[in-house]
Amino acid sequence: MTKLKTLSITFGISASLLLGACGNEDESNSSAEGASSIGQQVDYKIIGIEPGAGLTGLAQDTLEQYENLEGWTLEESSTAGMLGSLEQAIRNEEPIIITGWTPHWKFSAYDLKILEDPKGTLGGAENINTLARKDLKKDLPDVYTVLDRFYWEPEDMEKVMYDAQEGDFEDAAVKWIEDNEEKVKEWTEGIKKADGTEVELVSTPWDSERASSSVVKAVLEQLGYKVTVTPVDPAIMFQAIATGEGDATVAPWLPTTHKAFYEKHKEDIVDLGENLEGTQNGFVVPAYMDIDSIEELEPKK
Repeated sequence: MTKLKTLSITFGISASLLLGACGNEDESNSSAEGASSIGQQVDYKIIGIEPGAGLTGLAQDTLEQYENLEGWTLEESSTAGMLGSLEQAIRNEEPIIITGWTPHWKFSAYDLKILEDPKGTLGGAENINTLARKDLKKDLPDVYTVLDRFYWEPEDMEKVMYDAQEGDFEDAAVKWIEDNEEKVKEWTEGIKKADGTEVELVSTPWDSERASSSVVKAVLEQLGYKVTVTPVDPAIMFQAIATGEGDATVAPWLPTTHKAFYEKHKEDIVDLGENLEGTQNGFVVPAYMDIDSIEELEPKK
């Protein structure tokens, strides 16, 4: 099997911030003025993540679909860069708007809220699916069965992500498995031990997918498989499964975030369905910011 090369990720941090206060005006004028001030103080920028991410495309579409976001720009960065900007802003109690998603450890670490998205351009509630290459069921039936059974809750994923901030994802995954023996038993019941058979999982390089891939990797390794997890851009992830360069992935966000990639390759992949339900993309702000909806922002003047 052809092995994929792990892509390196460039980290960057950027943010320009300060929150202005309004006083002695009626509630509606105060709300509008506050939203306008937010736009001015963040320089009409949304702090984003990697250019190849599905969320990045949705964010760009959002800027085009909302008339009140005329003149706003998406500052593409990296997941680490976005998180660095968020941490800096919260430390100084300054305004910031980021592209974010849940489950993610940042919602456990900080008091955040997702802005309402009346037009639904950021996708609304989604699922994370498991996809496998054709013939995986025939070639590695026990691996296929474990992957088909794999299902957990958002709080499970968030727990692994949060614990990984104090160590690494492999240790956090093993700890979660130890604390959730009954759930793992449902995935592995009746599965025979392997003898070093290689399995290639393909993933995206974000913490949510690092959590799920690390847990599946640890479960399969405890069953005797030799597992490699290769993080790549979403487009490459789908291509790898469709061409058989990778065995499976537990990372695709559907039906919206990775829709274009899924539609392109759906005839050449096996969709095992949801492994997690209740995800959500959005524009995310600290809870101390006086804004609740994308529609409250004002265009750049």
